[in-house]
Amino acid sequence: MSSSCGAPEQGSALPANVDAGKEVVLNGKVTNGGTPVGGAFVRLLDSTGEFTAEVVSSSEGDFRFFAAPGDWTVRALHRDGNGEATVSASGPGLHEVTVSVG
Repeated sequence: MSSSCGAPEQGSALPANVDAGKEVVLNGKVTNGGTPVGGAFVRLLDSTGEFTAEVVSSSEGDFRFFAAPGDWTVRALHRDGNGEATVSASGPGLHEVTVSVG
């Protein structure tokens, strides 16, 4: 499945060439009442609220961003509603985040 916007395909497993011990990976899921939400626009905002990146959640609600260490806001926009969550990534590793919409 490819995206016409050029956003990377999302999934729950990290690509083989990614070393979570050396990179900051924000890995998450968009949900509505605990049910995964696909097709949500997921935006990454830096600590000042500035837009940094956007992906579309997979059919299972999965999304992933590669980021620098710091405090981030992840915002999901979907026809069922909008939501956001914050994550503090002080250093390399896999940082999990769930965003609830609806």
